[in-house]
Amino acid sequence: MLRYVLNRVESSIAVILVVSIITFSVLMIIPGDPAQLILGADATAESVEDLHAAMGLDRPLHEQYLGWLNDLLHLDMGKSYVYGESVTKLIAGSLPVTLSIAVFAMILAVAAAFVFGMLSSIYKHTAIDYFSRSIMQLGTAIPSFWIGMVFIVLLGLRLKLFPISGYVPFSDGFAPYIKSITLPSVVLAIGETGTLLRIVRSSMLDSLKQDYMDMAKIKGLSSIRIYMKYALRGALVAPLTLIGMQFAKLAGGTVVVETIFSLPGIGRLVLTAVEHRDIVLLQGLVMFITTAVILITLAVDVLIMLINPRIKSFQRGEQ
Repeated sequence: MLRYVLNRVESSIAVILVVSIITFSVLMIIPGDPAQLILGADATAESVEDLHAAMGLDRPLHEQYLGWLNDLLHLDMGKSYVYGESVTKLIAGSLPVTLSIAVFAMILAVAAAFVFGMLSSIYKHTAIDYFSRSIMQLGTAIPSFWIGMVFIVLLGLRLKLFPISGYVPFSDGFAPYIKSITLPSVVLAIGETGTLLRIVRSSMLDSLKQDYMDMAKIKGLSSIRIYMKYALRGALVAPLTLIGMQFAKLAGGTVVVETIFSLPGIGRLVLTAVEHRDIVLLQGLVMFITTAVILITLAVDVLIMLINPRIKSFQRGEQ
């Protein structure tokens, strides 16, 4: 187990390092002068050269990269051209928004997917199975921006049940906080539920065919214990892996939903950085999102190792 974790940590560090090299190289060699963008089109050549020197852009690329990497290790991602603030501070300020809707969305998606996925596999070819499979299709097919617009018009403007834009911090009250993240979270949850439900259903169907299920029935165990302890436990690996990937994707920023609901999250930062070619901000965001995805994936892999006894036995055999 420890050996596996150490190997995964080493590979994760290697991936982060490779991504840092690619991110720095690609964003630095694309057309356009960052100093010129900051100073504007009317800036003199002398002022542009002075800013180049101040930003270290006159040094060789490898020296710029090593300096940038050293700053990253000290959590210094530089200063955004557009906002005029520290990139680290901007990310820290936007992260609670994105995490709030990502966590809430995943809670809703996981609850719906496991309930309907299990019922669909247990009662195969019944009305509830057909209903669950319809949810799969709808959740996968309907675009999130369309669902968001429908929710805004119906639940926000007509029924006035939820605010249609903005974010209220938790410190300003639990009820306003929940109301401000409900609509965007439900929109995200609908999109994630379809794929996750399909994986839960197929994993449960596969688990129900295993020999240990027949043994559990022969022993006379109750249906609840058979399905919850044996079938579900054997079917957790694929859904947990997908949940980790989905959460990593949502935590990395949800540009469309955050734009529709005017939420100041990571996704809006990414959009702003791309629109204004804010290289410093974009570099920081790419590294943050990459690191977050890798760490979440690593945590999910370790969790699966702890849950699934077959994987643990395999690892012991390797050692």
